[in-house]
Amino acid sequence: MKYDLIIIGGGSAAFAAATKASDLGKTALMINGGLPIGGTCMNVGCMPSKHLLTVGDEFFYSQRPRFKALQTRSKVAFGTAMREVNQMIARVRQQNYVNVLESLEDVTLVEGMARFTGRNRVEVGGKIYEADKVLIATGSSTKVLPIPGLDRVQWLSNVTALKLRTLPKSMVVIGGGPLGMEFAQMFAHFGIQVTVLEAMSQILPKHEPDIAAELQRCLEDEGIAIHTGVRVEKVSERENRKIVTFRKGDGLEEIETEEVLLAAGIQPNTSELNLSAAGIKANKNGFIEVNQYYQTDNPDVFAAGDCIGKMALEPVAAKEGALAVENAFTVPVRSINYDHVPSAVFTNPQVASVGITEEEEMRRFNTCLCRTIDMAMVPRASAVNETRGAFKMVIHPRNFKVLGVHIVAPGAADLIHEATLAVKHSLTIDDIIDTVHVFPSFSEGIKRVAQSFTRDISKMSCCVE
Repeated sequence: MKYDLIIIGGGSAAFAAATKASDLGKTALMINGGLPIGGTCMNVGCMPSKHLLTVGDEFFYSQRPRFKALQTRSKVAFGTAMREVNQMIARVRQQNYVNVLESLEDVTLVEGMARFTGRNRVEVGGKIYEADKVLIATGSSTKVLPIPGLDRVQWLSNVTALKLRTLPKSMVVIGGGPLGMEFAQMFAHFGIQVTVLEAMSQILPKHEPDIAAELQRCLEDEGIAIHTGVRVEKVSERENRKIVTFRKGDGLEEIETEEVLLAAGIQPNTSELNLSAAGIKANKNGFIEVNQYYQTDNPDVFAAGDCIGKMALEPVAAKEGALAVENAFTVPVRSINYDHVPSAVFTNPQVASVGITEEEEMRRFNTCLCRTIDMAMVPRASAVNETRGAFKMVIHPRNFKVLGVHIVAPGAADLIHEATLAVKHSLTIDDIIDTVHVFPSFSEGIKRVAQSFTRDISKMSCCVE
């Protein structure tokens, strides 16, 4: 049977594509291989990690209350936590993926690994399928670093770390990006001694340095050891313990640990697709090359999600998948302005960001108009004894439009959406200041950082405009 659309993948980009194809009245074949239906975010990423981060938070902070009136001690049942997270995955996968797919009458699911045998033709398990258009949405997996000795020890990825049934006493996390920092704090909150090794000069290398520095301060206060600007020289094993040797400055240091978690980037799941048979190009790292409409060099094949290497975020993959299918079957005119896409790191406190950074503004305008305020300047922080965090705003140097907002704060992933609308709709700092905010709330931090461009907020009473 020939289909209007073949979708290779079963994650967020694939499901958004299937839904869009159904909306357009097209027949589609979804081919899912590797992870169960739902992809990385559902099975081994966003959902399980956020569940376990919350479990860890509840355990860790209950033993370290912010208020002297509260004192408690408890233990964590890690095995129970893992059973609960697996039950949650199964429940949400059924509700948000399996049931949804069953409701799409023109979409058929085939399980198996796909490979191209022609420009519009793929083979799965010995069967050939053809379509007018094809969407590649195969996602990504942990990038394996060429560290000497790593291939001779058993290391953890985000996938295998979520299969642990007992807690190790210690862990080294190689990589200080969002995934590395989330897993580092999650395991540290369960009582593990965690060390983070990051090659760049700061954790969260793509984020604002002062925001990353504030998060590092908070995590180090909780006992997580963080080393930046280091190079891992080798990994070895001695008496059933792993030894990580790294260079910091001119000296070599060793850490003995039970587990090593690799979280230093991703690689696209494209190596087995036989892309050349379809006339599709990938870059040197394996990410599929697409134009602004998610179209490959083969005009009938599109790609979306992690495998194209734009922004490895679940909602971005879904948006790209939907737009790719829309562009495939209509006039291709729609894309994403990635400056308007918010992102978050679900540590505690959380980090969230939208728009450009100070460095990017300097590159674009050769000048920067930026302000950063500490969380202590927000009245809500004093009211609830929670002063960890900061707000940073980047504005246009001439018209004062908001170009970027960067936050480290409790609930930053929710706070960022006001800033996202400001960036997307070209609001100015006056628009932010003129908007009445709930008092006392952490969202006032966005208003206060906007006010810091025009007044000394250290000499300002509550709710002044």
